[in-house]
Amino acid sequence: MTIKSKDSTISYLGTGRRKTSVARVRLIPGSGKLIINGIPGESYLQFSPNYLRISYGPLKILGLSTEYDIYVKTQGGGLTGQAGAIRLGIARALCTINPENRTTLKSEGFLTRDARVKERKKYGLRKARKAPQYSKR
Repeated sequence: MTIKSKDSTISYLGTGRRKTSVARVRLIPGSGKLIINGIPGESYLQFSPNYLRISYGPLKILGLSTEYDIYVKTQGGGLTGQAGAIRLGIARALCTINPENRTTLKSEGFLTRDARVKERKKYGLRKARKAPQYSKR
């Protein structure tokens, strides 16, 4: 989705989800900074090269790392889920900027929502599938 603000700057929106995390991403033409929940992205993601690599993945594939500022509101889950949600949100926003980006992002797997979530615990079991030790007598 594309939104034009009062000061005539255009921002592109994308929503990403992974596990229980949800990330609402806004891409605004700028210098390439990442702001997550009002905090610089590097410090929010604890300077982890893995989380930063995951988050910036779609931009690096398209060579747009320094073209857009990324503003993210994220909630739920942990840092791994949030980084995956940010990646999907950025990829979806890049598809609204230019539909030709879709083929590149799709072939790299950035537009696929990872549907794996924690399985619910069943009664009579200790966890989702772990059963108490069987006693014959």
